[in-house]
Amino acid sequence: MKGGTTAEEKLKRTLFGDDDGQPLEDIPEDEEQIEEEEDGDMGEEDEMADFIVEEDDVHGASVRRKKMKNKKSRHALDVSSSALKEAQDIFGDVDELLLLRKQGLDYSDRKERRLEDQFEPTVLSEKYMTEKDDEIRTIDIPERMQISEGSTGTPPTDEESIIEESTWIHKQLISGAIPLFVQERKDLSINKDEIMVFLDLTHMQKLDIPFIAMYRKEQCLSLLQDPEQLEVDDVHHDKSEKTPTIKWHRVLWAIQDLDRKWLLLQKRKSGLQSHYNKRFEEESRRIYDETRLNLNQQLFESILKDLKDAESEREVDDVDAKFNLHFPPGEVGVDEGQYKRPKRRSQYSICNKAGLWEVVSKFGYSAQQLGSLLSLERLPDELEDAKETPEEMASNFTCAMFETPQAVLKGARHMAAVEISCEPSVKKYVRGIYMENAVVSTSPTSDGKIAIDSFHQFAGVKWLREKPLSRFEDAQWLLIQKAEEEKLLQVTVKLPEKCLNQLIKECNELYLSNGVSKSAQQWNEQRKLIFSDALYGFLLPSMEKEARSLLASRAKNWLLFEYGKGLWNKVSVGPYQRKENDINSDEEAAPRVMACCWGPGNPATTFVMLDSSGEVLDVLYTSSLTLRSQNVNDQQRKKNDQQRVLKFMTDHQPHVVVLGAVNLSCTRLKDDIYEIIFKMVEENPRDVGHEMDELSIVYGDESLPRLYENSRISSDQLPGQSGIVKRAVALGRYLQNPLAMVATLCGPGKEILSWKLNPLENFLTTDEKYGMIEQVLVDVTNQVGLDVNLAASHEWLFAPLQFISGLGPRKAASLQRSLVRVGTIFSRKDFLTTHGFGKKVFVNAIAFLRVRRSGLAANSSQFIDLLDDTRIHPESYLVAQELAKDVYDEDFKGDNDDEDALEMAIEHVRDRPSLLKSLRLDNYLKSKGRQNKRETFYDIRRELIQGFQDWRKQYKEPSQDEEFFMISGETEDTLSEGLIVQATVRRVQGGRAVCVLESGLTGMIMKEDYADDWRDIIELSDRLHEGDILTCKIKSIQKNRYQVFLVCKDSEMRSNRYHLVQNLDPYYHEERSSIQSEQEKARKEKELAKKHFKPRMIVHPRFQNITADEAIEYLSDKDPGESIIRPSSRGPSYLTLTLKVYDGVYAHKDIVEGGKEHKDITSLLRIGKTLKIGEDTFEDLDEVMDRYVDPLVSHLKAMLSYRKFRRGTKTEVDELLRIEKSEYPMRIVYCFGISHEHPGTFILTYIRSTNPHHEYVGLYPKGFKFRKRMFEDIDRLVAYFQRHIDEPQHESAPSIRSVAAMVPMRSPAAGGSAGASMGSSWGGSTNEGGWRGHSFDRGQSSTPGSRTGRNDYRNSSNRDGHPSGVPRPYGGRGRGRGSYNSSRGQNEGQDSSFDETSKWDSGTKKGGDGWGNFPGAKVQNSPGREAFPGGWGSGGTESGSGW
Repeated sequence: MKGGTTAEEKLKRTLFGDDDGQPLEDIPEDEEQIEEEEDGDMGEEDEMADFIVEEDDVHGASVRRKKMKNKKSRHALDVSSSALKEAQDIFGDVDELLLLRKQGLDYSDRKERRLEDQFEPTVLSEKYMTEKDDEIRTIDIPERMQISEGSTGTPPTDEESIIEESTWIHKQLISGAIPLFVQERKDLSINKDEIMVFLDLTHMQKLDIPFIAMYRKEQCLSLLQDPEQLEVDDVHHDKSEKTPTIKWHRVLWAIQDLDRKWLLLQKRKSGLQSHYNKRFEEESRRIYDETRLNLNQQLFESILKDLKDAESEREVDDVDAKFNLHFPPGEVGVDEGQYKRPKRRSQYSICNKAGLWEVVSKFGYSAQQLGSLLSLERLPDELEDAKETPEEMASNFTCAMFETPQAVLKGARHMAAVEISCEPSVKKYVRGIYMENAVVSTSPTSDGKIAIDSFHQFAGVKWLREKPLSRFEDAQWLLIQKAEEEKLLQVTVKLPEKCLNQLIKECNELYLSNGVSKSAQQWNEQRKLIFSDALYGFLLPSMEKEARSLLASRAKNWLLFEYGKGLWNKVSVGPYQRKENDINSDEEAAPRVMACCWGPGNPATTFVMLDSSGEVLDVLYTSSLTLRSQNVNDQQRKKNDQQRVLKFMTDHQPHVVVLGAVNLSCTRLKDDIYEIIFKMVEENPRDVGHEMDELSIVYGDESLPRLYENSRISSDQLPGQSGIVKRAVALGRYLQNPLAMVATLCGPGKEILSWKLNPLENFLTTDEKYGMIEQVLVDVTNQVGLDVNLAASHEWLFAPLQFISGLGPRKAASLQRSLVRVGTIFSRKDFLTTHGFGKKVFVNAIAFLRVRRSGLAANSSQFIDLLDDTRIHPESYLVAQELAKDVYDEDFKGDNDDEDALEMAIEHVRDRPSLLKSLRLDNYLKSKGRQNKRETFYDIRRELIQGFQDWRKQYKEPSQDEEFFMISGETEDTLSEGLIVQATVRRVQGGRAVCVLESGLTGMIMKEDYADDWRDIIELSDRLHEGDILTCKIKSIQKNRYQVFLVCKDSEMRSNRYHLVQNLDPYYHEERSSIQSEQEKARKEKELAKKHFKPRMIVHPRFQNITADEAIEYLSDKDPGESIIRPSSRGPSYLTLTLKVYDGVYAHKDIVEGGKEHKDITSLLRIGKTLKIGEDTFEDLDEVMDRYVDPLVSHLKAMLSYRKFRRGTKTEVDELLRIEKSEYPMRIVYCFGISHEHPGTFILTYIRSTNPHHEYVGLYPKGFKFRKRMFEDIDRLVAYFQRHIDEPQHESAPSIRSVAAMVPMRSPAAGGSAGASMGSSWGGSTNEGGWRGHSFDRGQSSTPGSRTGRNDYRNSSNRDGHPSGVPRPYGGRGRGRGSYNSSRGQNEGQDSSFDETSKWDSGTKKGGDGWGNFPGAKVQNSPGREAFPGGWGSGGTESGSGW
């Protein structure tokens, strides 16, 4: 070891700290602070002095600064106490030995103890404590300029470079490469000379944008125009008359951005040039063929020329591609014996190595020559064709790799095509045509057709037809790109056929020869093939890629500007204005704010009182203020809270109350606070200040305060406060100073990036967003100014300091520490002397820092120059004093030359603004010969009248729309008329149902909007119950009452009249051929429904989170009687039991859950405390299985194994019975069969004479129901049937309520079984609750937007029934999807079940229109509606979902 420490000692020092005490990580923060405070004379650089190693070489060791006050020497703390005691026992005093040991430590080893070794690099960079940060802090150049130059390099300052750059920037601005203008502005002329001046001011004089915009106006007037401001200020208009507005200097920022791009481009070009020179020299040394050398020399020269001419990154890429083609990398160093990586050789290099480059030269024009012709650099000359044919010539170049002339020609053609496609001038020519004429078309994929409805994010781009690239002006392309990634859209970018043919024609005219001989024609054929290959194989695909990239870049630029505009609209608003009579002339107009954040109880609703400087005065928690209960105790608690709030407000006398708008409870809270204010004014008119008479309560947006609540800075600024207090403080401060509050979140954590400013901002990177935030905040901060004395007393007001011109986070942090240490500042000159500003930074920053009597300086008697509280720059102080003195002298007609007179003059004109206003400034400037300073003098006059007047827009209370969207948490995209939403029924009153939407808004459904047959509904409460979840459309929105009117009748749900038509793209054309048939739609909607599956939080061996279709698939290979329980699509208050009745026949039974808490989605997804099937109630799923399913299945199996049970469909069973009848003509033959149409029902079929007759047998847990009677086993049923077969059936036919014939039923979320669902009553009671399942010929299913959770009881009249009033078994009106279709029996005068010619299927037409065709049919229901609570649906072999 070279004088170092042993590994053991190193480890010991790492574990136990060094000789200077405990390890750095373990020193408590407060101890460090105490030590810092003790060292009162420490400068700002010594902030970290307690643990920065100072590398002073004392006897070869570095010495650390230590605090020895009242502390024992810590020399020995890196040695264990036992070892130290042992040493003392042996040697006595060991201090000297320890000192020698300490000095023996090697210097290089101690060097490891730098900050970099103690902290993570990320921590250091976050705190701006790296060496680089120190360097930036020290150098006297604006901080943001230094950061920029770190990547671009030092900008050139020679005149030629600046002229070249300004020309390029001017060209870019005029061509519209930067989206400055929302609409075309022909009158916005940007002066190229002024761009040169701007570059000179930034590059040479190191002046920041805010300084140039404010104090160099005359030199760049055309660059200060606002592209969005339509009216141009009249130059001769007296500007002092109107208050200027705050301006976003977008043109200057655009020029700065282009300046950066230009410098990076030049840096890349010079880097490539040196690389090319080196590479070319190496290549030349390897080649001995003279012809090849000459060819390479020509190529190299053309590449360097192209590189010099390249004006964009794209063109540099073109040059680089050409260079890498002819001088491929990776072949250097082979001879030098370096390791060579295996690399994939291109087809081009294989052909090149085989010498085919010579064949390429015979084809005529080279790629470079063709490029020159296309760019019109040279005129076409006569192309001489070779005498021999291409094959003859190629035969001279055959080799092992290319054995035939055809192979040689193919290889050479490939080389020529690649060369053409890599030629910069050819690419530039094709690019020009492509970008001008290419068009974009979109069409939905099969998934897209389902997913993109009229309210979808991609609805506006679903069908675009041939939209030119130039017409993409907003962020539309980003949506198209996203939709394509999600495989919802197919996107094509192509040149229209006409343009493509024109391009080929123009190029062929130049590339082909005019020869007419046979060989000339053959050579031309080769050339055509070459150009076609170059165009289709390389150029067009590469252009499509470029076009996509260009569209993405344009869209992002537009989106970035929109993002900036969103922030600008928030930070360019001034503080809340107190009413005129509240403001005393002495004080600033910042209001005292009481901020209130609603709390659900834990935390409680919180009131925070802020003084006019934003500091917390008092906090009040009220847990009972918003109680609505009539309970006596609750009422008393509420009254107590009201009294406490009353006292709180009386004590603190706020000027304004701001209430965080988060949900509907806030509207009631606002009323509660108003009630307290009225009580206060009523009861104590004398105690209440006059400003309380008209106290406003305004809503505030909580989005930013919530970010502050969770930020690190809030813990530093408000240590020990709860989250809701931090949020309320931010809410109040935002009202007092929006700019400072936003800037607070721009610290190292950059929490501001989480603030949602634009719905599409996810397409932007964090760096892009923060760059825009910085731009906006720099512009606003410098136009508003920063009061340093006030900020020195109130830390949160320092937040915008980093955005002051010339500063940045590092310089601002250093200045802040310096200002806080000194406490007050009385002159702007102090920034140079006391606070360490360099001259350049001072010039940039000083005029934006206000020095006035505020904070600790408020009561000081020290003199403060009035001009230090104006926007007048110190460089213009003399001019301002002269102007004031001239006005003063004119007023007094006297002549005072003493210095006091100057100060008096400024005070005199400040007190009498009319003197300055009446001054004819143009005449004054003429007399002084200063017309070239006109803008500056106008600004000086305005500042002399009133310094730092606020130019921001005045605060306005939120509009009704803004309040509505804040409180509901919705946006115009998520809540608009025609949108499909889910609503939960809360109560049903008479002819209307009151629902609640997911956002908490109240929804109203009137009876006439509930169903198309609303006239038949006697009471809405028969159909709807509390807890039902419906899918509805928004009919209208009443924003003032925070409620929406909903509609859920079928006709409206299917209608497209709310289709999104506003702002439809002119290129939007839906292809009519693509509109699917009804059946196709049904299938798609069914698929979509599966996606809306909501898993339930239930654990049980018989429960699975699957859809109806998946349940059927799962049960398909199981035995009849197997079942599974799954979530219901009717919503989280239902489950569904799916049972396999027979092969291909499945029935579904609803289980209604009760006793649920509706407080959140999690509690809804858990199983209910009670489960109900029909009228029977069960405690859990085990009981359902034991008491309901098991007995049901045993009866089912008994039937399936019964001797008279027959397999097959109804028709097949009829046929079997006919055969049996023919064998035994004297018997009445009978058998049982499965009802495929109505699962859960058996058909008793019998033949007395010729035709089969059918009756239904219902299946129950208690047994079988036949003709209103319950039978425990089948033999008893048969015995009863045989005894009573002759009784007229209509007298004993079971009613629909007893057999519960299967009504058409759908599962609500997505359509369910829409083909007539019927079946026996598997209900838990004897007369209610049918099964539902799946039918064969379901032609339609309901839409994803159809209603959920509907219970329909629809009773028709008896006019289609038997005269006795018993319903007709085969007749009766059926109803499907909102239209009435009736299928009649043959004879209304007799019971059609005994009709000799009756057809079983007469009523079961497609779509379930005639479902009443079985004994006892009485209730009609549309598909998608259930006849009785817990009814079963019909099932079939192949088919569809109950979803």
